[in-house]
Order: sequence, then structure tokens, then C-alpha cells
Amino acid sequence: MTKPLEKTAQAPSAVGAPIQEMRAFNRFYTNLIGALDYSRHLYVPYTLTESRVLYELAHSPHTDAADLRVALSLDAGYLSRLLAKFERDGLVERTPSAPDPRRQRITLTARGRDAADLLDERSREAVGSLVAEVPAADRARLTAAMRTVRSILERTGRRRAGVRLRESRAGDLGWIVQRHGELYAAEHGWNTAYEGLVARIVADFTQDHDPRLERVWIAELDGRPVGSVMCVRDGEPGTARLRLLLVEPDARGLGIGDELVSACVGFAREAGYRDMVLWTVDVLAAARVIYRRHGFVLAGEKPHRAFGADLVGQDWRLSLGDRPA
Repeated sequence: MTKPLEKTAQAPSAVGAPIQEMRAFNRFYTNLIGALDYSRHLYVPYTLTESRVLYELAHSPHTDAADLRVALSLDAGYLSRLLAKFERDGLVERTPSAPDPRRQRITLTARGRDAADLLDERSREAVGSLVAEVPAADRARLTAAMRTVRSILERTGRRRAGVRLRESRAGDLGWIVQRHGELYAAEHGWNTAYEGLVARIVADFTQDHDPRLERVWIAELDGRPVGSVMCVRDGEPGTARLRLLLVEPDARGLGIGDELVSACVGFAREAGYRDMVLWTVDVLAAARVIYRRHGFVLAGEKPHRAFGADLVGQDWRLSLGDRPA
């Protein structure tokens, strides 16, 4: 027999209004999304979650199943069943990852790419038709409001999870070098050349850094370090460089990487930089999701061999001129 719901204490007046507004907004937005439902309005045979997976695969052509699960916060078993369905339908291929055969690399087939392109086209049309009805003068306000809602609730979620960001202190830089070396060797099979590169980056930072223009952040979860990122001067005048983004495996999925990048970008804006750049490689799919979310665009890519692996290096750039509301 199902236990009846117990009546909870009435919310204090300080939070009562936000609760009612959030519930009202949730009902409104749920109905709005229903109006743009993928399977009905867009006339495609995929659920919203399936469409998200296809979109991510289309925009991250070298994606491991583990990275895909983290990027989309999906249950491992559910994602495995979904990928098996896609494989049966001829949309994806699964092969062992070259750096680590224990991981599965997921790639779209030609049919899968056609399906993803169709989804993207129809989704853009549907959302575009909705935005077109918004007066031009209100579109900037709408964008800023959505960004504000997401930012506030993301910060709230981080606090609830016991996560906090702080500046680096004695011992942190050594931890950054150690964990980068260990994690990239374990997860991607990279050799000690990468750990050496990280050590040089850290050494350069300690020897010649301007605290007004450069900073390191450490993310802590329940008092222990679980992530890092660095903002440093780039060789190009007026340009900052984001470096050494890392999140421990057991802390992924909490939005820590997003929070670290947000802190780095915000600091660069406040410091007066015009642009921010970063270098990454194609196998780091989850990180690229975060970069795109913050407005970074792919500026170029080039295959090369480094750290004992065949990689595709990517340069990303963000213009800091347009400050968010």
C-alpha cells in the first residue's frame, strides 16, 4: 500500500514567493517545450534525450561513451541501451578507443549524421519561429534573463553539493601536476611528456606571474581538491589563456568544470582582457561541451602526435567584449 504524502511545513515568506514563481515558470516552460516537442512538432522519431545524444555526437566526432555519459549526465545503463538501439538502426558505430581499448569510441555513420543534421535544422527552425515573435528590443533581455536563471541555480547546486572554489595555496600547484599526470595516463594512455608539459606551465606561472592578470582556482568538494583551472597571459596582447582545466572522476557531473570555466572567464573580463583562448584535443568531449556553453568557438584544428598518442589539437577562442548581464 502506498504511503500517503505527508504535509510539510509551510515555506517561510522569504522563500514562499520564489517557490510559487518557480513552480509557475516550470509549468509554463514545460508547456512551451511540449509545443516544440521533437517527436510531434519536428516530425522525427526520436525522444528529446535521443536527440541530445545525436546532437552531441554530431558536434564531438571523436567521443568516448564515458565522456558522453558525463557530458549529458546520463545513467550508464540507459546510455548503453540507447547506443545499442542507435547501432541497430545504423546510426552509430562503436569501436575500442585507440588510447584505451577499455573505452568505447562512438561515431556517427553517414545515416546518423543525416539524422542529426535534420534534427538540428528542424530544431533551429522551431526555436527560431518562437524567437521571431519576440520584439527585437526584448530579445537581449530574454537572453540575459535565461543566462541569469541558469547561473544562479548552477551556483546553488554547487553549494548544495558541498563544492566551493578558492584561489590556490601552498601545495596546490604540485597537486595539479600530479593529478594531471596520473589521470591522463589512466584515462587516455598519455606518457610522462604530458606531465612534463604541465610541470613547465606551473613553473612558468610561479616564476613570472602578475596577480592582477593571472590566477589559479582550486575546486573543493567536502574539503578536498577535486578540480583546477588557470588563467594566464597569452603571447598575443590583450588575450588571456585558459589552461589546465581538470575535474576528478568521482566529482564529475556536478557542474564543477562549468563553475571553474565561469570563474576563469569572469576574471579575464574583470582584468580587462579582450579575448580568451585555449588549446585542447579532440578526445576531451566533456570539456568541449563546457567551452561551447561559455561562448568559445573552434578557431582551428590540426592532427599531430603528442604524449604518445595520435591526437587532433584544437584552438578555441572567446571574445570578451560583450559582457553578459
